[in-house]
Amino acid sequence: MPEMRFTIRWPDGGIEECYSPSLVIKDHLEPGRSYPLAEFRDRSRTALSIASDRVRARYGFPCSRALAQIGRIDAGSRRFEDTPDAEVGILSFQE
Repeated sequence: MPEMRFTIRWPDGGIEECYSPSLVIKDHLEPGRSYPLAEFRDRSRTALSIASDRVRARYGFPCSRALAQIGRIDAGSRRFEDTPDAEVGILSFQE
């Protein structure tokens, strides 16, 4: 399966490189675009869950790295839940 990384900018300006075991992330996020925090969290969770399910279908077990990435995105998002109009920017994809 082709894996990829995607780089995000948190509302405080912090940059984080994220992992996906599948290119499906391209169907849910777009480089150069910013998403409201809750929408980013939901789109990321959906894409990474699909990617993990694809790994399960192919290898018989879910992708632990994708599930861990969901956890890191959830944890990062919690830091900004009380920030009105918080957005997460998608900086780039690296295949």
